[in-house]
Amino acid sequence: MKPSLSHLVTRFFNAYLANERGVSENTIAAYGDTLCLLIKHLCKTENKKPEKISLEMLAPDKILDFLDHLERDRNNSPSTRNLRLAAIKTFLHYAARENPEPMLQNERIQAIRAKKTDHKPPPSLSVEQVHAILDAIDTSTLIGLRDKALVQLLYNTGARVQEIADLRITDLRFESPATVTLTGKGQKTRTIPLWEETVQAIQAYLQARAYAGIESNHLFLSNKAEPITRFGIGRRIELHGKNAAQKCPSLKELNLTPHLFRHTTALHLIESGNDITIVKDWLGHADLKTTSQYIEVSVARKRAALEKLPPPGSGDPIEMPKWKAPGILEFLSSLSGHRKLCCDLPPQTAAKGYPNACFAT
Repeated sequence: MKPSLSHLVTRFFNAYLANERGVSENTIAAYGDTLCLLIKHLCKTENKKPEKISLEMLAPDKILDFLDHLERDRNNSPSTRNLRLAAIKTFLHYAARENPEPMLQNERIQAIRAKKTDHKPPPSLSVEQVHAILDAIDTSTLIGLRDKALVQLLYNTGARVQEIADLRITDLRFESPATVTLTGKGQKTRTIPLWEETVQAIQAYLQARAYAGIESNHLFLSNKAEPITRFGIGRRIELHGKNAAQKCPSLKELNLTPHLFRHTTALHLIESGNDITIVKDWLGHADLKTTSQYIEVSVARKRAALEKLPPPGSGDPIEMPKWKAPGILEFLSSLSGHRKLCCDLPPQTAAKGYPNACFAT
């Protein structure tokens, strides 16, 4: 008996993604959103109830129609479309493993190519902009102390926002050398050194929290003394960015998010002369190609800085030498070096029939 679509979906999330692959909760949620959107679209186009949707209905033309629906009706970008397609391919790859019958159908869907997207270098903050955001935080309150420690830690570690939200006090080491242990994608951990300023900001927050009688093993808590969410962190970053923009107008042009600090940390590490493999481990990237994008940004920023720097000398524009095309005989002679061509020899020499006359020196 072949498994139903509902059985495959349940096994895909509970057994395959969670246990076999060990992906994060955010990845599971993203895959769940994709399949939910796909099934709802099929229910509408096929005029069927969700329990009547079968695996055979996930044909290549239906998948392509769904991808077009995402861009046309939901105004999704090509990048979002590609992520949805990747999730569908992962599910159908698992489904084909559990039920080999639709193998040909799966192969045709796996052959659907992702759309090309515009290659844009990741945005980042300058050191002055980071300082402006930190200075804009009011540390006279417990929430302000928390936010100061949070932003400082984001910039210090370049961590993903979920990694910050998941932090526990036991992940910190305050003794020298001070470190924090982050748990990233696939439950992989990495240890990042901490600046003394970061340690001081975190300790000030924890001391104020203890004085307020708040106890929790989670590092960052909401105003309700519950573990802060990544959405809560995003709202606080946006708020402090708006406040900092009053004294640092260049921040108004940026969409300030927690992930922007990750880009900033990576770029600043590259520009400080650190090896790219160190930056890769620092950020927890699985592929060096992901880290190499920051080298491109770094070179572009250095080129822009060079254009603003006047060249040494009197300041007068350099007069470039004009190239003059040589005559045809001069050009041919230059190819032979010091050797003389037959046309340069006296007529009587060339007429004697010497075989080496063309190579006289």
